Amino acid sequence: MRILLVEDDQMIGEVVLDALRAESWAVDWVKDGAMAQTALASSTYDLVLLDLGLPKVDGLQVLREMRARQVRIPVLVATARDAIAERVAGLDAGADDYIIKPYDLDELLARIRALLRRASGRAEPEYCWGQVRLVLASREAFVAGQPVLLSAREWAVLEPLIARPGRVLSRAQLEEKLYSWRNDISSNAVEVYIHGVRKKLGADLIQNVRGLGYLVPVEPVQAGGGS
Repeated sequence: MRILLVEDDQMIGEVVLDALRAESWAVDWVKDGAMAQTALASSTYDLVLLDLGLPKVDGLQVLREMRARQVRIPVLVATARDAIAERVAGLDAGADDYIIKPYDLDELLARIRALLRRASGRAEPEYCWGQVRLVLASREAFVAGQPVLLSAREWAVLEPLIARPGRVLSRAQLEEKLYSWRNDISSNAVEVYIHGVRKKLGADLIQNVRGLGYLVPVEPVQAGGGS
């Protein structure tokens, strides 16, 4: 998953950036509203973590413009503006959730996971596919009840695919889930991590769609069936 962190406080930004990356999410961090507008116009994100009191362009303006352009990605507003009127204004402007500074990092991460689940059309905290089970909060994977260790980048490739079985994601879309602006992308990175997932969780879990990309089938292939 790829997240846009919009936060002008250096200390808070560094702490949150480390916490988000520890969850295997790719993160781009910008420090003012104008940079946020540029990032949203040029890149695709799964979620925006948005401060309101920003230099250059206020966070509420960034949010209103997103919704005016029908950008539907989840927005979690994180701000020190704790008056009820401020919270109402943020929610009415199109925020999906609100967290007040100073906040607990565990609560922040839980709210992000909940928003990402809802955005993918799922409410459950686990993804199950045949004998494969993924526990989102702990980043644990199991096959037939046995734990399997996935690397951070294997998880980053698998999660957006298994969140919406049947949806095709291109290699470029999966690369965006893997890397933030400061990371270089090797030409075969996605293929390498998909190979790792298949080796650990089963060859049928992620399938190639010729000329388009990859998908997790809606249902596991039955023994003796075609693929």
